[in-house]
Amino acid sequence: MTKPLTISQVQPKITLQWRAYFEMTKPKVVALMLLTVLVGMCLSVPGIVPLQPLVAGMAGIAMMAGSAAAFNHLIDRKIDGLMARTYNRPLPKGKISTTKAVTFAVSLGSLGFVVLYTLVNPLTAWLTFASLIGYALVYTAYLKRATSQNIVIGGLAGAMPPLLGWTAITNELHGYALLLVIIIFTWTPPHFWALAIHRRKEYAKVDIPMLPVTHGVEFTKTCILLYTILLAIACLLPVLVGMCGPIYLVGSTVLSCGFIYKAWQLKFHDYPELSMQVFKFSIYHLMVLFIVLLVDHYFWVNA
Repeated sequence: MTKPLTISQVQPKITLQWRAYFEMTKPKVVALMLLTVLVGMCLSVPGIVPLQPLVAGMAGIAMMAGSAAAFNHLIDRKIDGLMARTYNRPLPKGKISTTKAVTFAVSLGSLGFVVLYTLVNPLTAWLTFASLIGYALVYTAYLKRATSQNIVIGGLAGAMPPLLGWTAITNELHGYALLLVIIIFTWTPPHFWALAIHRRKEYAKVDIPMLPVTHGVEFTKTCILLYTILLAIACLLPVLVGMCGPIYLVGSTVLSCGFIYKAWQLKFHDYPELSMQVFKFSIYHLMVLFIVLLVDHYFWVNA
């Protein structure tokens, strides 16, 4: 006779499965994205952000972003199993079945949409849905495998979060929010291309036409340097239109100079570790830039 499982035996299995579901949402990526959402919310009003749309907006956007990430895991599950960076993900490792993963992704996205539509506003719900479709289907399912410009074209979906935060509070589109979108849109290519240089052999192995695979490493390094210069210009736009003050101007200038310097090193020095240094610096660049936006907003623009 088979002995029934005890609570101590069942609990670790449940914990491991929930960890796998959580991993599918790409929590670190979503956390950085939510920072830009929060900044978009805060910059949309001169004073304190209303609590109800802030909490509901952050929750709904987080759920739909997690859903988009889960769909990314689903669509890429075969190539993930062939790449060193991703072979330990839940689906290639069989920690979650495909059916359960689909159910999870659809349920999480649907719940997020309902939260945004009913507790925030329909505009934010539909814009977030469009962003989900753009990332999960247009980018992951098509562009990623179709063109070396996948990151450039598909980057718009990933650049939407500050706009979503803005509309969650104001229920309207605003030019200032679009400037934040432009900044992230311009930041995205050098961020991902630096990683692609480091992982180019893996991308080539699974026939993903990332820029270093199709056009070579040196060409990609040049593009990264040019994009960091373009990003520095984009980062000045909020100052030029009167959206931000000197705190942001100084902070963004320092960050831009640092990013350009890293890209310059990558272009003109042949050290294998430099591509990952640029990749990691780009993450800190975006995170600190949006924190500086927040500081400038409360301690200068609305002081």
